[in-house]
Amino acid sequence: MTITMKKCTIEDLRMLQEISYETFNDTFGYLNTPENMKSYLERAFNLEKLEQELSNASSSFFFIYSNEELAGYLKVNVNEAQSDNIAGEALEIERIYISRKFQGQGLGKRLIQKGIEIAIEQNKQQVWLGVWEKNEGAIQFYKGMGFAQNGAHSFYMGDEKQTDFIMVKTL
Repeated sequence: MTITMKKCTIEDLRMLQEISYETFNDTFGYLNTPENMKSYLERAFNLEKLEQELSNASSSFFFIYSNEELAGYLKVNVNEAQSDNIAGEALEIERIYISRKFQGQGLGKRLIQKGIEIAIEQNKQQVWLGVWEKNEGAIQFYKGMGFAQNGAHSFYMGDEKQTDFIMVKTL
């Protein structure tokens, strides 16, 4: 198995939208109402919003490929692009998704390591992320990667208020 990563550019906009819809729906679709999923997907992953995110110098997206097939992606934020003010010198891993077909192959671990590498290159002291309190598999994965719960914040899935645990790894 050959694993490669590529930083996303504006030319990747449609592929980014497709993988975002697919992976988010696969991960959370069965746990939320169709109306709330539709509302969230249209708000979070519309082309205009993704183009703004790709154009933000404080955000970066990376595709991960398995044998040249797109398998998932990572989005990291620094400075004002972070979705919350968790720590001063921190990097946020806002999105990390692997297509169902590629789960269990260590790709998520590689994406986390990529986020940590970027944080170290930028002299950040911490890496943090938000994870839905009901996503027990992801919580255990992040704990295994050295993250610890450090609080919580609200996340809206359509009209439903949900709780995300804040997990932090000090570098």
